[in-house]
Amino acid sequence: MKIRVYFYSHKTYKWKMFYKSYRNILLLITIFLLNNNSINSLTQTAELQCGIFNDEILDQFIEEEIQQGFPGAALSITQYGKVLKQKVYGYSLKYNENGSIIDQPQLLTLYTMFDLASLTKMYATNYALMQLVSQGKVNVNDPVIKYIPQYHGCNPENECREARLVKDLLTHTAGYVSSVYFYDPKKVSADLYSQNKIRTEEIIETKLGFQRPRGDDQLPVYSDIDYMLLGLIVEHVSGLSIDQYVKLNIYQPLGLTHTSFNPLDTVNYEKSNFAATELNGNTRNSTIDFPHIRTYVLQGQVHDEKSFYSMNGLSGHAGLFSNLHDMTILTQLMLNNGIYKNIQFWNQTVQDLFLTPYSPDPTYGLGWRLNYNKSLSWFGLHASNKAFGHTGWTGTCTVIDPKCSLTITLLTNKRHTPCINGVFDGEKYETGKYGKIMTLVYEAMQLNEQQCCQTTPVNTGCRSFMLNHFHFLLISICFVLYRFFTIL
Repeated sequence: MKIRVYFYSHKTYKWKMFYKSYRNILLLITIFLLNNNSINSLTQTAELQCGIFNDEILDQFIEEEIQQGFPGAALSITQYGKVLKQKVYGYSLKYNENGSIIDQPQLLTLYTMFDLASLTKMYATNYALMQLVSQGKVNVNDPVIKYIPQYHGCNPENECREARLVKDLLTHTAGYVSSVYFYDPKKVSADLYSQNKIRTEEIIETKLGFQRPRGDDQLPVYSDIDYMLLGLIVEHVSGLSIDQYVKLNIYQPLGLTHTSFNPLDTVNYEKSNFAATELNGNTRNSTIDFPHIRTYVLQGQVHDEKSFYSMNGLSGHAGLFSNLHDMTILTQLMLNNGIYKNIQFWNQTVQDLFLTPYSPDPTYGLGWRLNYNKSLSWFGLHASNKAFGHTGWTGTCTVIDPKCSLTITLLTNKRHTPCINGVFDGEKYETGKYGKIMTLVYEAMQLNEQQCCQTTPVNTGCRSFMLNHFHFLLISICFVLYRFFTIL
């Protein structure tokens, strides 16, 4: 009897160990599947999952323009969470400060970082604000003074700061001029001159007047001042500088390693890691002068004068650097409605709010530029009316098209060319105007707005949608079996 009991206990022990082992294996499989879920992250692929991708027409066009004199470009294309193309063309450094081609021009690489210029407005300031709005820390309908208490006072025309709302800044309808030359004492009055970040902030918050009224019926006038102020709102609300906020709350959680402000201030980078911009600093071929102006080839320093001289490179309107890899993730985050690798940065409601067309000019959302009425040439001929994005003065552009589940990032250094009579040679090329490249991307993929509307990953044979659902099914089965073995 004792032997029988002993034998039964031993058998039971072996079965329990069997159940426990399989339970642990299933748990590991489930964790693996969850951590490798491709629903809201990017994966690499060498082929288009839906139809034909004739990317040779893109390569041929851009390479021909490089041969003709365009300095350099980097292109990334994703669809349905798959990286279809990441390629660079031309040079990161081609000219010296005299406008002569250097003996050994430096080639672009996939890791080369670009001065994003006004893409900073979207991928730093807007992302920070979308997150803060989602957290209930900022309301776009609030007056600016709620977040910056010293923002008060009126023009002689009785245009008052107290009346300005956060959304007025986002839609460029607050009434500010397009730009102010804070850094040049010859172009501003003494009380507006500043080459110091703290003083510039004080000027913007308490002294700078308005060019026109605000109001919901005002047409937007694109202004850097709006986004300089929005960057200050992020800093006042969070208690962090704009660079630290996005680094800690957005870039690090996304796993970005080549996106930052003032990158040369760290030991991680050197000049050769960056695409160069203007040949003679900010002098436009020695035709402009002001105190402390740079005269050397700019490489790794923000080109924008207000950002560099007046804001120490830390501003809501310009100053961010990034590369193709990181920009591909940043654009995908919008396509995923604020979620990446199961981390939610903002919710769908907030994203919809920021992408709502502004009635008097529906090419504006809250910061984002919209292809709503197809009037912006840089979207190209085929982007859907739901596409949105932004451009940057240095030669950068992103287009995000939810109807096609498509992102396009085009980074160029078109300003790294001789400047004659105030015009950069790089401006004459189609690559630096963006629209032709965007058009070629859609044509290479045989996409147009009608196809994007009617096509889904399922009925075009795309595997990504099916794989994601199969992925979910596997996770569900593993979980059920895990629970079964746990009960046993």
